Amino acid sequence: MKDKILVVDDEREIADLIALYLSNENCEVITYDCGKDALDVLRDTEYDLALLDIMLPDSSGFDLLGEIRKRYTYPVIMLTAKDEETDKITGLTLGADDYMTKPFRPLELVARVKAQLRRYKRYNTPQRDEGLDAIFEHNGLVMNTRTHVCFLNEKELSLTPTEFSILQILLSNRGTVVSAEELFRRIWQDTYYTKNNNTITVHIRHLREKMNDTVESPKYIKTVWGVGYKIET
Repeated sequence: MKDKILVVDDEREIADLIALYLSNENCEVITYDCGKDALDVLRDTEYDLALLDIMLPDSSGFDLLGEIRKRYTYPVIMLTAKDEETDKITGLTLGADDYMTKPFRPLELVARVKAQLRRYKRYNTPQRDEGLDAIFEHNGLVMNTRTHVCFLNEKELSLTPTEFSILQILLSNRGTVVSAEELFRRIWQDTYYTKNNNTITVHIRHLREKMNDTVESPKYIKTVWGVGYKIET
C-alpha cells in the first residue's frame, strides 16, 4: 500500500518537485497551493505524513498544523523559506515532528520523510518481539510499548509519536545520560544534528509541560548540562 502524503505549498515548482521525488518512492502525493483548500480535506482525511509550508497566501502552515493535531498524530514536517529559529521552535511546539529550510536538497527531504514514516509505522504497529520490554513503570508513569499508550498517575498522556519515542528511549536507559545527538539518531535514523538544531530541546520541553515536570526540580526528565538527558533510576 502506498503512503499517502499531503503537501501544502503555494510555490508550484517546489510542490511538483516534492511530488515527483516522493512518487518515485511509491508514495501517493496530494498537493494544495492554499490553506483553505487543504483545510477542507485534512479535517476528514488521515494521511501518513504532511509537508506544510509556513508561509501561505491565505493562512499559515501553523494553522493547518493545529487542525491536524486536534485529530491525528501522523508526522508533520514544516517547510520554511526563513532560516529563523522562532519559526522552527513555534512549529515544534505546536506539534510538528521536523522542519526543513528552503532551499533544500530533494534527496535530503526524501530521507527525512522516509525516516518519519518508519518511526510512525513502528509507533502504530504492536511489538511482537517477546524479548522486548513491553511496559516501563517509573514514579507513577506507565508506558506500554506494545499498545503505545502512556499513563501518568492513571491519567493517559496525549503524546505525539516523537514524544513517545523520546520518552521510551529515556525510560529504557534509566540512570544513563542520553545525548541529544543520540536521541536524534535513534528517532530519525540519521546523523543530522548541529548545536543550532533545537528539535530535541523543544520536544523535551513539550514532554515536560504535558507531565507537569520542571527543569529546576525534575521528577522525571533531568537535564545534564552539556551532556544530555536522563531519567533517574
